[in-house]
Amino acid sequence: MTEIGIAHLSLLHLEPDELIDVAVEAGFDFVGLRVRGATPAEDIPDQSPGSPMSKATIARLQDTGVQVRDIEFLSLDGTTGREEWMPVLEAGAALEATTLTLAGQDTEPDRLADSLAALVRDAAPYGITPALEPISYNVVSTVEQAGALASAAGCHVMIDPLHLQRGGNTPADVANLDPSLIPALQLCDGPAELPDQIEITEPLPRGMTADGEPRKVESRAHRLVPGDGEFPLHDLLRAVARGTPVSLEVPNAGLVSRLGDVGYAQRLRASAEAVLDGVDND
Repeated sequence: MTEIGIAHLSLLHLEPDELIDVAVEAGFDFVGLRVRGATPAEDIPDQSPGSPMSKATIARLQDTGVQVRDIEFLSLDGTTGREEWMPVLEAGAALEATTLTLAGQDTEPDRLADSLAALVRDAAPYGITPALEPISYNVVSTVEQAGALASAAGCHVMIDPLHLQRGGNTPADVANLDPSLIPALQLCDGPAELPDQIEITEPLPRGMTADGEPRKVESRAHRLVPGDGEFPLHDLLRAVARGTPVSLEVPNAGLVSRLGDVGYAQRLRASAEAVLDGVDND
């Protein structure tokens, strides 16, 4: 049976311990948690070991049996080093996470490769393996780039169907990767073509804004529930090893506002089950 989790970005306004409670009520098997903001403006609570938020999160994990599979977010941009990633690894280890999702934004290929290799070495004693996510508007934007860097450094690749679609990649590109490189698969949906304009009227959490390029607005606040769009999700699921865990990363401010936290989480869980059933029945 495929494990199904929910990523923090889907309900980023919730604190980590609150997300765990929602995940339990909606029937999820695991969560992904933000322990570091994806942007400087993202207001993420201190989750260093022993902090009040870390203690509260660990208590909810122990009480509920939900697991933290992945933590995020780290960007290797040429200035990121041990000062930035060691606190992330320490926070993740306290939560017993096994994956750290990161992006490659360094324009110097050799420096990026060296930073990634150093991060992999530092993460190993914590039982954490970094996973490089190709993001359509970052330097590392393609599955091929991420796969080559990950193979050389000894880390993983995190696949996001939105960035797969917007970056001009295909499920066939994912199928060309060594299946062992993919520890989990994110799920979301969207229109085949990026809209020229995306309007978000609801307030966004933690310093997020709806300003900027449509592709960034879509990525952070206007994804569609799996099955509600045109992404080739069945093909993508067939491109990875059977039983690969899936994580619902579907920020949609409008739907959350209308359905509420638990209702939205339940909608995501049901959508994932329907998509997975569709693959099994093909």
